[in-house]
Amino acid sequence: MEDKKAENIVLLDLRPDAIIADFFVICTGLSDRQLKALAEHVRTGVKERFGKLPTSVEGASDSGWVLVDYGDVIVHLFMEEKRRFYDLEGLWRSAHVLLSIQ
Repeated sequence: MEDKKAENIVLLDLRPDAIIADFFVICTGLSDRQLKALAEHVRTGVKERFGKLPTSVEGASDSGWVLVDYGDVIVHLFMEEKRRFYDLEGLWRSAHVLLSIQ
């Protein structure tokens, strides 16, 4: 996602407490076009590298939030306003931060 100019990329390790997923990847895009490009970049990259397709994709780039669900890893792509509103880092503040790229 860094290649596509995503901002404030965070990888949270939710284990062992969460039953939703083991990891959350959270990042911010600057426009709906960028969110769409980031979602496609994730789908393509994971498919090429790991041969895995998402189990579901929720939201839409024009809504300011896209979720790409791989089961054990969930990728959250936000516009800044939506990221502040949902505050996943605050909600999961007990999670271990494995990566943080500002």
